Amino acid sequence: MSPGVTRHLAPVLDGINIDIKAFTDSFYKKVCKARLQPVLDNVRLMRELGVWVEVTTLIIPGWNDSPEELRDIARFLHGVDPAIPWHVTAFYPTFQMTDRERTPAATLRLAREIGLEEGLRFVYEGNIPGEGGENTYCPACGAELISRFGFSIDRNSLVNGQCPGCREKIEGIWQ
Repeated sequence: MSPGVTRHLAPVLDGINIDIKAFTDSFYKKVCKARLQPVLDNVRLMRELGVWVEVTTLIIPGWNDSPEELRDIARFLHGVDPAIPWHVTAFYPTFQMTDRERTPAATLRLAREIGLEEGLRFVYEGNIPGEGGENTYCPACGAELISRFGFSIDRNSLVNGQCPGCREKIEGIWQ
């Protein structure tokens, strides 16, 4: 999406999820027939324009799963806003990419650990329900705030967008 379109859409958006599919231009050129930089520019611009941004990375074994690349994505997101939620999701072989195995849960755990080490406040593991990495924890006191299973919310203990224990403000859209 061009910067002009981004500026045109931003006033009517509360939030947006943007995929950062990898952190190399070679991946984008070969797999997506696109370029990485416009995606990064849109993440930054949407956030600057006041749109709540969440980012998803589908982690594909052998393509974008190296610790270095995951760390680069996390560092970029932290540089834009440490509160941007990063959803690291499992790949399953399908359609035109059946030459890869599904993403191991351990790879998602590693990606989540890297994101948290790099200072991101919210990193979620997706496409593997029940592993625990899909829940929201207070970045200040560590309390579990939102318990999820897949796409379902089992429990939400936020009070006016805050942790009920330590009163830490949890960024997001809560109304």
